[in-house]
Amino acid sequence: MEDSMIPAERSSLGSGVAGFRAEAPEASATSRVRLDISYDGTDFIGWARQPGLRTVQGVLEESLSKVFREPIQLTVAGRTDAGVHAEGQVAHFDTTATDFDGAKLVHRMARFLPKDVRIKAARIAPPEFDARFSAIRRHYAYRLTTAPYGAEPLQARSVVGCRSNVDLAAMREASQNLLGLHDFAAFCRRREGATTVRELQRYDWECRGELLIAYVSADAFCWSMVRSLVGAVLAVGEGRRTPDWVAGLLRETERSSSVTVAPAHGLSLIAVDYPADPDLAARNRQTREVRTIPVSGCCGD
Repeated sequence: MEDSMIPAERSSLGSGVAGFRAEAPEASATSRVRLDISYDGTDFIGWARQPGLRTVQGVLEESLSKVFREPIQLTVAGRTDAGVHAEGQVAHFDTTATDFDGAKLVHRMARFLPKDVRIKAARIAPPEFDARFSAIRRHYAYRLTTAPYGAEPLQARSVVGCRSNVDLAAMREASQNLLGLHDFAAFCRRREGATTVRELQRYDWECRGELLIAYVSADAFCWSMVRSLVGAVLAVGEGRRTPDWVAGLLRETERSSSVTVAPAHGLSLIAVDYPADPDLAARNRQTREVRTIPVSGCCGD
């Protein structure tokens, strides 16, 4: 990272860096920047910054702070766990820099960052944009292989081996039973003060030869929810459980010890959806509301 010390008077990639200038110290105006990010989570202890540990947030903030020559703090769409990957992660930060050039920043960060994390796009966003609270839904993919020898060596960091004779029809039935607005307490590691009510909008399976992919989408996810959903349905596919057992888990009020959490490295955050710019503020307010399941007139009654 020797080019982090480029003198301020140089132009080309900017008098600050990356094609923009930092405001004078007395200026207080800020711009909000949206980043689209991908990473291989194998060698990270998750997204969230932790002192003395290698995290995605920590690596990105350190590099961005050097480039912008001011402290950069990221807000992220989904805080992935240790070993979980991302192809479509989204984050934002505020900066006092001017003359922002997203394309130059992407090019610059490709040289600053290690090979297992990349900023794929950068652009100015409306001040109301919030990578976390503005999100409408998040999309995950979980990749398995039914090959008898397990994952191909080039896929070993992102594909999990499973039995070759899984019952895909039973897995699809079990997955469909979980769709809708429910309390997913049985599938979540509880966090103090956090709700486990979520709207699961998609859960289906695609088979490409020996590659088996689960697609899971929801307005939000709680801690370990996706991997628990995959683990529960995979138990059905392997004949150890029934689709009705999976549906019955929705009646649980605490995390179920009978649900096996699938390995982290098969999971990847592939996309995050956001509303049109005029609707961002309203979405932020809606997301901050603590949700409960209506007593009547809704899903699963």
